[in-house]
Amino acid sequence: MKKIILASKSPRRKELLEKCGIEFECMPMNIDESLNEGDTLEEKIRILSQRKASACLAAYPDAVVIGSDTIVTVDEKILGKPKNREEAKEMLRELSGRTHRVITGLCIISSARTYTDVSVSEVTFAPLSEEEIDAYTESGECDDKAGSYAIQGLGGKFITHISGDYYAIMGLPLNLVYEELKNIDLY
Repeated sequence: MKKIILASKSPRRKELLEKCGIEFECMPMNIDESLNEGDTLEEKIRILSQRKASACLAAYPDAVVIGSDTIVTVDEKILGKPKNREEAKEMLRELSGRTHRVITGLCIISSARTYTDVSVSEVTFAPLSEEEIDAYTESGECDDKAGSYAIQGLGGKFITHISGDYYAIMGLPLNLVYEELKNIDLY
């Protein structure tokens, strides 16, 4: 059986891939994250996922590599990982009482095959008070999270509705990964 590599350092992606019941290794890749301005957000995130997976495949050509990337957007504005707690608070204010999109790109690549896909989900937040925003940012959960929240953690209490793939919102569209791994005879 081919070695499977997750081209990520994300503990959430690692945790999700473990749910597929396969053995894999994590090998995070540093890639160029600059993108073409003319591309759609979906295309940008697909390209980033493919860059991660391709960079890892170059280092491990006999492996099957999984690359994924996630962005949170509101009004087509990308809310990345906050640089500090003040920026996290600003993002949470933008999400408060609104619906935003979470776009997760996926690339599964080997020497014989390349599969890419994009999962787009919508998440609606309840209106948040300044006290709720302060308490949440003080918890530290917002650190290193696109959009400054984790759906699977304390941030879940703010969510009134989701439309789409819960696991893709966490960072890895689990069913897409599972189905594609079946297509390359790993199961």
